Amino acid sequence: MPGQVDGRVALVTGGGSGIGRATALRFAAEGARVVVADIVLEAGEETAQLIRDAGGEAQFAYVDVTDEDSVRSLVELTVNEYGRLDCAHNNAGILGPVAEFAEYRREDYERVIAVNVTGIWLCMQAELRQMLAQDPPEGGHSIVNTASIAGLVGSPTIPAYSVSKHAVVGMTNSVARGYGTRGIRANSVCPAIIDTPLAQPLFEHAESEERMRLRQAVGRFGEAEEVASMVVWLSSSDASFVTGTPIRVDGGALA
Repeated sequence: MPGQVDGRVALVTGGGSGIGRATALRFAAEGARVVVADIVLEAGEETAQLIRDAGGEAQFAYVDVTDEDSVRSLVELTVNEYGRLDCAHNNAGILGPVAEFAEYRREDYERVIAVNVTGIWLCMQAELRQMLAQDPPEGGHSIVNTASIAGLVGSPTIPAYSVSKHAVVGMTNSVARGYGTRGIRANSVCPAIIDTPLAQPLFEHAESEERMRLRQAVGRFGEAEEVASMVVWLSSSDASFVTGTPIRVDGGALA
């Protein structure tokens, strides 16, 4: 039985670990050819090899999402390798320090914005240009950006991260409105705390891990695979009428 994205070409940034790795593996399991992009060579190569070992088709590509030339080269590599780009999951991101707003250092703030905001801006620009040059697949081209529930509500201990993820939701919605009639859908996924290395610094501060776990209505942290399944569904023709939507994958944290 064909997978949800059978025959499509998918690009995943931040594909070396966590949500990005889980999404790359899920794309491949559902029939896509995958370009795994990351700034950490060993981790990205490992994800691509995991896909190949499972019988899928994948290539690794180095990318620094804050560098426009690097992002442009990534999209060019994808097209050179597989002939087109159908689905993009812009997932590369950083948490930044855990600190109160008044004490947050400017250099730390600017680094978070550079990766989480400018990085997704540059990726979407390059992806949109390529998608506009192609005929869309059934259900349209898809861009899914990783935001966060911190992009829907305030977060006092990770303020720069919260600012950046609010920006991701806004950028995504702007693209959805601007390109919906041209065969391109854009959505954001908004996870709560997912059990990945990115979340570990949160456990080292005032709140206990148990109290943080109980913030989710289901009483546990999410798994990367649970976010990945939403990303891949949004990239499929089953989601053809879904665009401009920040979708919570939060275990009821904001219920």
